[in-house]
Amino acid sequence: MSSKLVLGKIAFVTGAGSGIGRAVCQTLAREGACIIATDRNPEAVRETVGLLTRDAGQSHIALTMDVTSANSVNTSLQSAIEHFSRPPSIVVNNAGITKDNFILKTDERSFQDVIDVNLKGTFLVLQATAKAMSEAGITDGSIINVASIVGKWGNIGQANYSASKAGVEALTKTAAKEFGKLGIRCNAVLPGFIATPMTDTVPENVKAMFLSRVAAGRLGRPEEVAEVITFLASDRSSYVNGASVEVTGG
Repeated sequence: MSSKLVLGKIAFVTGAGSGIGRAVCQTLAREGACIIATDRNPEAVRETVGLLTRDAGQSHIALTMDVTSANSVNTSLQSAIEHFSRPPSIVVNNAGITKDNFILKTDERSFQDVIDVNLKGTFLVLQATAKAMSEAGITDGSIINVASIVGKWGNIGQANYSASKAGVEALTKTAAKEFGKLGIRCNAVLPGFIATPMTDTVPENVKAMFLSRVAAGRLGRPEEVAEVITFLASDRSSYVNGASVEVTGG
C-alpha cells in the first residue's frame, strides 16, 4: 500500500498561480494527486503546472478561470471532467484578493470586488464541484476553503477582506452540514500572516506589528498551509468535517 496521502485522486485548486495555491498544487501532486490548477492569470497557472511532480499515471492541467463568473467556473469544471473522465474529489478554494483601506475611505467597488472573489467565488466553485461529485456518486469528497484568521479577529484596513473570510468560514460550516450525508466533507483553514505575493505589499511597520503577536516569531510559509490542506484532503482526516483549522504560528 502506498504511503502517499492522496494517490490517484483528482484535485481542483483555485488561485493556483502563486502563493498558497501554488504550494497546495505542489504538495498534493507530491502526494499522488492529479492537479487541475486554475487561476485568472494564464501564464502563472501554466508555470505552476510546470513545477509539479509527474509520477507514472499522473497528469496535470492548467485552466484559466474567473471564480466570480458561474459560466467560467462551470466551463472550466466541464473541461476538467472531460480531460479526466470524472470530476475531482478534492477541491481547494484558495482564490482571493485584497483591496485594503480604512472603512471611511473604502469605496463601494473595492468592497464588492473583494466579496465577489473571496466569498461569492468560493460559493460558486463549492456549488459546482459538490454538484458534480454528487451526480458522479463520489462519496469520499473533500472541499477545503481557505479563509483567514482576520475573519475571526478583524483587522484595521481590511473590513472587506475580514468580512469576506468570515463569510467563507460560515459557508464552510453550512456546506459541511448539507453535504455530509452525500459523503462530501467541507473544512476551512485559517492562515495567519503567510509570506506570499499578497503580503509582499504590506508596509514593513505593519508586518513588524503582526510578527510581534506571533508566538513562532516569524511569517508562515505557503507550504506549511499546504501540508494542512493536504491532510484535510486525504482520507486520514475522514471524520474531520465543518472544522476551522488555524495555521497561525500561535
